[in-house]
Amino acid sequence: MIILGIDPGIALTGYSAIKTKISRGRTQNKNEKPKVLDFGCIVTRKSQQTGERLKIIHQEINQLIKKYKPDLFSIENLYFFKNLKTAIPVSQAKGVILLAAAQKNIPVCEFTPLQIKMAVVGYGRAEKKQVQKMVAQILDLSSFNLKEKDRKKDDAADALGVALCAMLHRSKF
Repeated sequence: MIILGIDPGIALTGYSAIKTKISRGRTQNKNEKPKVLDFGCIVTRKSQQTGERLKIIHQEINQLIKKYKPDLFSIENLYFFKNLKTAIPVSQAKGVILLAAAQKNIPVCEFTPLQIKMAVVGYGRAEKKQVQKMVAQILDLSSFNLKEKDRKKDDAADALGVALCAMLHRSKF
């Protein structure tokens, strides 16, 4: 099974693609690590109109779908917001991502940050660094050039956590 994990945003949309042996009703052997196929960020510029930014995100997500042919989308759900100015653009980005999945009939699961932290770390109030450390322990990232600028962004690491959350919950779907 290939899972595409997404951390939506208008300026930066984190993405990850992982391959796992988990399928419906079957859990992964504890000795088998999921394989990271790719991760990074879709970047749009502040100087671009909102419609253009959303178009770029939609096109890039479609390219990821074409390249990895995911069986499942896992996306972070906007659970609460502190700033309406950021909540609306994030929701718009999430909308075009969900549209891309729906156009290809790919099932989607949504997880709150709390659910992702619980699945990956075992503690829902874990700090971002704790989640990133656990993601690195669970996944073998040695084949990737982690000095590459877009791979170091928090959004890319968050997308790996989102994909892992779906993998850890997959046998329940």
